[in-house]
Amino acid sequence: MVSALADVSPRAAESLSDRFLRIRELSLALTAPLAIEDHVVQTMPEVSPTKWHLGHTTWFFERFCLADREAGYRPYDEQFHYLFNSYYQTVGPMQKRPQRGLLSRPTVAEIHDYRRSIDERIARLLAERDDDRELEFLLTLGIHHEQQHQELMLTDIKHVFFMNPLKPVYRETQPTAASEPLTLTYDSIDGGEYAIGAEEGEFCFDNETPRHNVSLRTFALANRLVTNGEFEAFIAAGGYSDPALWLADGWTTINTHDWTRPLYWSEDREREFTLGGWQTIDANAPVTHISLYEADAFARWAGKRLPTEAEWESAASKRPVDGNFLESGVLHPVAARAGESSGQFHGDVWEWTASAYAPYPGFRPLAGSLGEYNGKFMCNQLVVRGGSCVTQRDHMRASYRSFFYPHDRWQFLGLRLASLA
Repeated sequence: MVSALADVSPRAAESLSDRFLRIRELSLALTAPLAIEDHVVQTMPEVSPTKWHLGHTTWFFERFCLADREAGYRPYDEQFHYLFNSYYQTVGPMQKRPQRGLLSRPTVAEIHDYRRSIDERIARLLAERDDDRELEFLLTLGIHHEQQHQELMLTDIKHVFFMNPLKPVYRETQPTAASEPLTLTYDSIDGGEYAIGAEEGEFCFDNETPRHNVSLRTFALANRLVTNGEFEAFIAAGGYSDPALWLADGWTTINTHDWTRPLYWSEDREREFTLGGWQTIDANAPVTHISLYEADAFARWAGKRLPTEAEWESAASKRPVDGNFLESGVLHPVAARAGESSGQFHGDVWEWTASAYAPYPGFRPLAGSLGEYNGKFMCNQLVVRGGSCVTQRDHMRASYRSFFYPHDRWQFLGLRLASLA
């Protein structure tokens, strides 16, 4: 597993075909620590079985790259279009998401065969149509799509292992070395006009466009993420029992589900479950696996608020895309250390913002079925920013917008504090 993560980073002058194969191989490398039985479990509707991820990412390349371009195209298996379609209603019907765990067939071995076949056919297509710019875009989109699912594979298997009474370990990890923590301070950012959204000429998802100006008031943003120790103080002060701190839906949610601490924390709040098994909670590491409701309540308790996505991007765009990503091999958030200047804007945890996931002014989704990729989810969800400890560095940029429902916790989700200056 260590060698697999060491090979995550792109090679110098990497061709599109080389990148395609590297990312496809990485998906299998990430499943190497799993038993066959681990591949088929679904613990809740939001979690997909590992083998479904392997099949779906392959179907994406078959459906959107091969089907309209390969001479004499014939589906690998007609039934796979039903089994591995996710939410592309304009393509056709699909297996219901909560029922993906019911599929004992096709087997993992058969899905591996499927992957090999489609990879070979994509390689031939690339060789035949190396000047096809639309194919180049679709393959690049498919690569980033697979990187998204590689992150989901890890967060989903973490939930699968946590729900298992045996609490299996995905991969033995070493705790990061203790160091002097970074003192919490706030950086004042002048108000004015700021441009946000993807720059022309770089790959982006359609929901990052168009680039446009926003008007911001002067505000202050924390120099690091909220830590486990700070969140523990919120709990100890009765944060989960004070209705004045909670949004109405949040108060209903925590009482309905008896939430009293972040997901994966032990009842005594001394340990947390990680991809490396149970570990002592590092008070200085970023708190993670919390919902928007919990993040918002903490911010209120601290006398602060969550940043908007425009505030976050205006600050993050001035920092390099660097941090604790999948490439580090840690697979868990780590503490910001004294002397660091990155601000933890990238990696570690996805940061909840106060912004609803909505279209930018002038937004146009991709044409055809791929227009279902992002646009139709622009309702009832909140924007998160920055990536996490299981995101790949070359998959991230300051304009990247992801989104989750406010009750979601199984992803690496945390927060940064903000306020008006």
